[in-house]
Amino acid sequence: MSVHAVKRTQAHLAWDNSIPPVLHVASGDTVTFNCLDASNGQITPASTAAALAALDFARLDQVNGPVHVAGAAPGDVLRVDVLRVAPAHWGWTACLPGFGLLADEFPAPALKLWALEWDDAAGAGHAWFDDARRITIPLRPFAGEMGVAPGKDGAFSTIPPYRTGGNIDTRHVCAGATLYLPVEVPGALFSIGDGHAAQGDGEVCGTAIETPVRVTVRLTVLKDRPYVQTPHFRTPAAPAEEYYCTTGVDSDIREATRAAVRHMVAFLGAEHGLARVDAYMLCSVAGDLRMHEVVDMPNYVIGMMMPKSIFTHGK
Repeated sequence: MSVHAVKRTQAHLAWDNSIPPVLHVASGDTVTFNCLDASNGQITPASTAAALAALDFARLDQVNGPVHVAGAAPGDVLRVDVLRVAPAHWGWTACLPGFGLLADEFPAPALKLWALEWDDAAGAGHAWFDDARRITIPLRPFAGEMGVAPGKDGAFSTIPPYRTGGNIDTRHVCAGATLYLPVEVPGALFSIGDGHAAQGDGEVCGTAIETPVRVTVRLTVLKDRPYVQTPHFRTPAAPAEEYYCTTGVDSDIREATRAAVRHMVAFLGAEHGLARVDAYMLCSVAGDLRMHEVVDMPNYVIGMMMPKSIFTHGK
């Protein structure tokens, strides 16, 4: 087994099987990626909300790589063991006009900068969402973008997810997790990026705690997993958590989801004194969206679950 590294500058802005690999590795090798945040360095610790209007969206969600894994062939599966993810000392969350589940209700740009307190040796840390109200967010960093090149020729945006991975934005694929990706081209051509220090399931406002990351993965070719046709993953064990949950009930699953988030925004304002836009961003970085009821038609029940442990004043 060998250990390799991919630099920040070794990045690209599309999933495209014609992009030459920056690295060739053997199956079972370990690779460390040094990744910028999803803004590709356009947001800095000194930025204000005015920077959001100047964002070049064509530069967002770059990924580092691709890495060619020897022996990977179409029909195989690439096993990605996430060994370590370390965030930077800072991060950002934003409401971007036109993005997010409640984009029509939050049309104005808003930017929140975070100071991230991370203990690399312990693999743990936290960030204060609101020091005065004693709301703290436990850090569980992960890479939102992990994928392999598609078999179809052409350049495909890094913004959405695909059956080969991409912007899966799944917070459970953190250190200790394993991701399985279906291979469609020789060498798999694996890339990674979009570091998050913390995120709730759903990422409802369109951003998490975005941050540069250093992430180490082990890449292994599997020949015996034909059932992996989309990204599969195995999660690490997590401690039990108590939640406060709001729900949305509607025959339209999107409207039920919007209602669940809207009700949580109202709860956070009433019970914790948060402004609506702050409550909305808190939903994105800490709240989990879950499908609670999908069989008793005509209505769906969607829940927005907020972990009670983040409200440290209640301890």
